[in-house]
Amino acid sequence: MENSKKEERAMINELLHTNDNSLRKLHDIVESTMREEDLIVQNLLHPPEEILTRGQRISDKVARFGGSWAFIISFGVLLFAWVLFNSVSPSKDVFDPYPYILMNLILSCIAALQAPIIMMSQNRKEEKDRQRAENDYLVNLKAELEVRNLHRKIDLLMEEQISRLVETQDLQMRLLEELVARKKT
Repeated sequence: MENSKKEERAMINELLHTNDNSLRKLHDIVESTMREEDLIVQNLLHPPEEILTRGQRISDKVARFGGSWAFIISFGVLLFAWVLFNSVSPSKDVFDPYPYILMNLILSCIAALQAPIIMMSQNRKEEKDRQRAENDYLVNLKAELEVRNLHRKIDLLMEEQISRLVETQDLQMRLLEELVARKKT
């Protein structure tokens, strides 16, 4: 009888030891997940700071103003005033008579300078968009890692639960056999 109690305690201790092993495995999975995600989280929380040169700041301002309604309206008003002044003024005050060659030259120069400046700004914005896309990819990767680790945890829990059920059922069967044997004697 004492031997059977010792065996029962040994079986119960073995079941508890199995539970401890399961918890250790889950803890290991959580630790590995944290290590895998650390780089991704650090990159998302602390993106590298953008250091702008003076030329980049100027190109951003020119692009912001050059692509606005304020620029279009003010430039339209300026051109209208130019044409009006050079058309209505007495001939001695006119500085750009019809066909307004000086105005065409200035417009061509503005367009020739404004286009590459705006393109520089757009290239920088494209780089920012690329970095945003990379961050989106990292977030998706983090989510995928999390889902994969959740699957591993569930699989481990299922395996351990089935194993514990089988061991518990085996222990119960032994106890029942022992009870049946005791009852017969």
